[in-house]
Order: sequence, then structure tokens, then C-alpha cells
Amino acid sequence: MATASRALLHAAVGYSDAAPMDDGTDLAVAEGYRVDVYASGLGNIRFLAVTSGGDLFVSRPRTGEVLRLAADHNGDGLPDAQEVVLAGLTRPHGLALRENHLYAAESNAIGRVALDSDGRIQGDYQRLVSGFGDGGNHWTKTIAFGPDGWLYLSSGSTCNVCEESDPQRATIMRMQADGSGLEIYARGLRNSVGFDWTPWDQRLFATDNGRDLLGDNFPPCELNEVVQGGFYGWPYYNADQLDPDFGEKIPQGLPQNRPPAHNFPAHNAPLGIRFLRHQDGPYARSALVALHGSWNRSEPDGYKVVSLHWQQDGSIVQRDFLSNFLQADSLLGRPVDVVEAASGEIFISDDYSGRVYRVHRGEASRTAVNTRAEHDQTDPLRDYSQRDRERLVAMGGSLYERYACAECHEGKGLRPLQGLAERYSAQSLMSFFITPTPPMPQLNLNEAQREALMVYLFAAEK
Repeated sequence: MATASRALLHAAVGYSDAAPMDDGTDLAVAEGYRVDVYASGLGNIRFLAVTSGGDLFVSRPRTGEVLRLAADHNGDGLPDAQEVVLAGLTRPHGLALRENHLYAAESNAIGRVALDSDGRIQGDYQRLVSGFGDGGNHWTKTIAFGPDGWLYLSSGSTCNVCEESDPQRATIMRMQADGSGLEIYARGLRNSVGFDWTPWDQRLFATDNGRDLLGDNFPPCELNEVVQGGFYGWPYYNADQLDPDFGEKIPQGLPQNRPPAHNFPAHNAPLGIRFLRHQDGPYARSALVALHGSWNRSEPDGYKVVSLHWQQDGSIVQRDFLSNFLQADSLLGRPVDVVEAASGEIFISDDYSGRVYRVHRGEASRTAVNTRAEHDQTDPLRDYSQRDRERLVAMGGSLYERYACAECHEGKGLRPLQGLAERYSAQSLMSFFITPTPPMPQLNLNEAQREALMVYLFAAEK
């Protein structure tokens, strides 16, 4: 398989269920820092929150859980303990901490649970607001408390490009800490998965993922300075240019489009952003952004953490901070979120390898991160009779056509799905369909349909 094809496949089907193996592949980290694997084998992890004591809370949407990684007090470079602290949630994603409470953004609700003085869960989880739309492509919700004390919430679009019927989609909203006073703060944000405030003047900046299917190099992904009442273009503009499909459909009375403060390369998929508050030198006025990486460029791009540096004249300079997740024909990871502890340690989640990395001051380190599969790679369909295979292939093929899967998996720069058996078992691929990695929408398949689609995809490789 060609280099681009293999990497695109791995990006398109989300995280790997294979355990990473150490074969000497290195990540590259910025000068003056070292990177270590802090935790591994965590599965489809997404967003992080760090307590004042150094504990990490980690969301795991596919299993409906939030994990706690206890701070490394014994100095062995690993969490002192790992436990599931919340379970049974609906695709939890964003996390936030406030006044001895852990807040969780489910795909359709916001809830919270109390923490004791040691940062441990006490009492029951309480949903504060529910009923948020979570259908379509961009179902994740991200939350963070602003300097004004409001809880801010982002909700992505249902689609690649369309006019939404739900006014809460493609927005950033906010509410009081108890869930009251919910209001839309800004619109036209296609999928602003990450946002944070500058520590020097409390301005809100949000990443935004540009639309797909307009070629390898357009439109750019965006960093926007978000203001109350602002409109940021989608679906009528891409950055400062009219959209070829919706640019002639601009409604009367729409606020003026606010162009990005900074452009990322097309399809790099910027997700979590964190302004650094405990660094010095060149990182005193900077933020880290996790670039999840492209899924629909003919040549993959992104797959790294970059630093953004605010200059005195207001311009922004981008540099690599943690890179080399994409090497030759190997995709080793897809960064998702970044948090900074009070100690200055930086933690980065990776939903592809299921790892959390720790970056801290020190001499450069050698961190091997290869992700060759350790699961049984024998024929995943070996237990199916020829008759059952034929029946399920026909059913799965019908589902593949019904949901127009070929539009994303067979054209516009994305190679056909191949090599799935290298990454998935039959059961793990079926599990992927329950909570797929965005922008793949949740298809609401029953168990028989998930099995049929799994058999169809594996059979198509033969």
C-alpha cells in the first residue's frame, strides 16, 4: 500500500485497538523539553482536565466513561493509580473543573459531580442541562469556564456544509455554573472543538475545522478570536472567501463575517488549545494546539502539536512543538487535547494510540511510539460460513450504499478502505461503529447491522 493510502486509512477509521510496541521510533519535541509516555492502553480517549494536585481526568466517549489518572507522587513517571470515576454517560467529551466540581460535556447534556478535598468523586453525578442535539457529523461538546465565571460550550455542525435547522449547532454557547441562563454567544463556527482565553488580556480564541471536499489545500482551518455576538462565516464563508455552494445564499441581516486571527493548513483539524501559564522564555505568550491530522488529503498532513506565539504587533507565529506522529507509511498518533499542570508539566492526549504524553523541561528524550498490532491478525471472518458471509456481505453492502459511505471513503483524495485487519478485530470494528471518530456520523445501527457492515468491509479487502 502506498504511504499516503495507509496513513489515510488509519486516520479515517479512528483509533487503533492495537497496543503500541516499542521499536525505536521517536517523537520530536521542542528544544529544552523532553517527552515521555505517561499512560497507555487507554483506548479512545479525548479531552483532559488537570486538578491543582496534578490528577488528570480523561474522557472516553466510546465507553461512556471518565477516567482519573492519579498524580505521580512516587516519581516513577507514571500515574500512581488509574480508575473509572464516571460511567454510563452519553459520549462524554469536554471536561472542566470549578469550585470542587468536575463538569462533563456529554454529547446531549452537561452534568457535574462533587469532588472531595483530595480531588476524588463524592456523591452522585447530576445533569444540569440536557436536550442538546448530537446527531450528524460533529457530535462532540467541549466546555471550559471563562474568566467571567460562565461555563462556555461548543457544539459543532451536523454536516460538512449546510444551513442548520437547530440554532445551537455550529455555535459557542454559555451558561451559569448551575446550568441556568443558557445563551448563544457566537455563531458560524463549523466545529470549534477547542477554546481558551489569553492569560494576559482574557480574549477568547477557538480553533475551527474548515469544510471538506474542496481540494487538498482549501479551505484553511482556523483560529478565531471569538467575541459575543460574532459571526464566523460558516456555511457561507470559508475564512474570508465566499463558499462555492452557499456563498450566494447569505440571509438578509446576517452579521458581518469575522475572518480568522490565524490560519492552519487545510484539513489539519485543530482540536484542543491551551494557553500556557507556567512557562517562560519563548513560551511566555503562547498557546499549544493539537492538530489531529487530515483524513481527506491525498498527502496526509497535521498529526502534531504546534505552538502559537503572540507577537507585540498582534501577529501570530506558528512552530512545531511535538511532532513526528506521521512517519513514512506509519501513523503513530493523533493528538487531541493539551492541558498544563501548575507544576508546568504539559499533558497531551492521543485518541489513536490511546496514550497520554507528558512534556516537561529537560534534555531531549527518546520516546518510541510504534503502533504495530498485537491482536490476533488471523482472518476476522474465519468463523463465518460461506453462506453467512454472502448474506452479511449483501446486507452490509446495502448499508454502505444507504449511508453514502463512498462519498468520504472512495473519493476526493481519500483512498479505499484497506488494511482494516491490521488495526481491528471483528469485535473492535463493530464497537467503532457505535461511537465513530468525528467527522464520521453516528449511524444508529443495531447489532445485526453493525455485524453486517463489519463483514462487508473485511470481505471487501479480500
